[in-house]
Amino acid sequence: MSLETVLFILRLASGGVLLLFASAALLLIWREYRVMSVEVQMRRRKRGRLMMMNGDQPTVYPLLPLTTLGRAPTNTIVLEDGFASADHALITLRGGQWWLEDRSSANGTLLNGEALQGPTVVSSGDVIGIGVAELKLQLD
Repeated sequence: MSLETVLFILRLASGGVLLLFASAALLLIWREYRVMSVEVQMRRRKRGRLMMMNGDQPTVYPLLPLTTLGRAPTNTIVLEDGFASADHALITLRGGQWWLEDRSSANGTLLNGEALQGPTVVSSGDVIGIGVAELKLQLD
């Protein structure tokens, strides 16, 4: 094997190592970018709360991206109301908008005094009626 052939093989090997190093660096940068983009989205996440308007002192509940309302203790917001179903209503954040839907409850869900017919977009200031409970929606 001639010296020129050995040098050519060494050049190819060093080029391969350099290409492997650059690929690994780009992969690490891409992973870090994905982690940071998720963190930025979490900081931009729309937040809100539900304020129970019944009673002497209003109770404030944080609004989660998936908030369940009902009588069952497994709900995000538990309503101590005989007119509320165990799994009464659901509030979700979809596509940057908050949606309210009735979960086939026995007595239905009201939105600003009107019976909810299907999944509906809600906004700040809307009042959700479940049984005798009235919850005012406050979005940031």
